[in-house]
Amino acid sequence: MYPSRFRYQAARSAEQAVRLLHEGGEDAKVLAGGQSLIPMMKLRFASPELLVDINAIPGLDYHRVDPDGSIHVGALCRHADLEHSDLLPGHQPTMTAAAPLIADPLVRNRGTLVGSLCHADPQGDWASVVLALGGSIVAQGPAGQRTIPLREFVLGPFENALAHDEIAVEAVIPAPRGAPAGGYLKLERRVGDFATAGVAVALETDGSQVIRAGIALTGVGGSTIEATEAEQVLTGRPLTAETIAEAGRLAAAAAQPKSDHRGSATYKRHIVSTFVVRILSRIDWTQERAA
Repeated sequence: MYPSRFRYQAARSAEQAVRLLHEGGEDAKVLAGGQSLIPMMKLRFASPELLVDINAIPGLDYHRVDPDGSIHVGALCRHADLEHSDLLPGHQPTMTAAAPLIADPLVRNRGTLVGSLCHADPQGDWASVVLALGGSIVAQGPAGQRTIPLREFVLGPFENALAHDEIAVEAVIPAPRGAPAGGYLKLERRVGDFATAGVAVALETDGSQVIRAGIALTGVGGSTIEATEAEQVLTGRPLTAETIAEAGRLAAAAAQPKSDHRGSATYKRHIVSTFVVRILSRIDWTQERAA
């Protein structure tokens, strides 16, 4: 199927993109990587009257670690840039683990982390990762910039908090208060398929106990799920076999899966529990204490 007719404008600055979106109204859409929008347009699930292409805007293809330890990812930073990053492995293990698991190589070469967050797909990997890390989105509109925590940015399936004349210019991961640890695992039937279930775990430790825990779930509910009770059972305590098992149980209880051709709801909850336990059990607590 072919998409409906639309107008196309290539913005040369964030300010111009905002102006074009403002003029285009509710029927204007931003084009960055296009790995979600273009297929939806081809199937006519989306029929924007105006596409505002931001790929010509200079200076948005970065990812960097600031002196305070926060990580900033620009709107045009591709998944592949993060997959092959020299910066992330030494600073953020959860993002490092997730980057090679995003879709397939073709999508990773064009798609963007910020675009994935804006798409707000319940089966999107980056939303779970950024939610577990306590990240946020910086939006730019006619009145300037504002920062939106991701837990407030994703409003529901395929719905975000951007106004029609705002663009997301970057994602920000706050600096850890302690030594970072964690990972990301997902079950997929084949490379590039949607996740049957996925789990992001992000810990911060002070050498003897967990001072912050983030656990978020992919593909097991109507939106990305933050497993707050599982986080709480880890926070303020050392990692032990008992706390790890309890975190796995509580994360599975937080999941809201439906039975489908990928598996039963019971099976998906089991995968969530297994992945939480597996990620937490892989953390070298001795090394974390030495750090």
